Amino acid sequence: MRAHEMSGGRAGLQRWAALLVLGGIALHMTLAVLGNITDYGTNWQFVQHVLSMDTTFKSPALMWRAVTDPTLQSLAYLAIIAAELLAAALLWAGWLRLWRARRGETEAFQAAKGLALFALAWAFSIWVAGFIAVGGEWFAMWQSASWNGQDGATRFATVTGFALLFVALRE
Repeated sequence: MRAHEMSGGRAGLQRWAALLVLGGIALHMTLAVLGNITDYGTNWQFVQHVLSMDTTFKSPALMWRAVTDPTLQSLAYLAIIAAELLAAALLWAGWLRLWRARRGETEAFQAAKGLALFALAWAFSIWVAGFIAVGGEWFAMWQSASWNGQDGATRFATVTGFALLFVALRE
């Protein structure tokens, strides 16, 4: 019997753990997209306030960055939803590839991780580049007491980053 076939072996447990971790991130991203679609108005308000920078310190040195045009704000929100939807689809597709490869040889399972790793990196970049860098720094979201999503984005980035590192581990 090969090591990866042992139900209690390290390789078998690591594969199941990778599937659980990846599935958890995929579920989270799916629920984030679902929330943005079904509760469009609440999250739309968040995007509007962040982009318009209306609850920041309103420093003249930064306010030129504000986006107050509702059409541009809508496009930005739709881009966020599209990025999250793509992340969810990629995460589930990566999960399915790992599921199908779970009983294969070590190299086949490692090769199947490519899409999952890309999907996790994509999701990680949404939180880090999109929310922490662009929202937090460019639009000075950190200055807002009421419309600051940096703590949530940092939490999601941290969990997604750990998932990325875990799934990337070799058996």
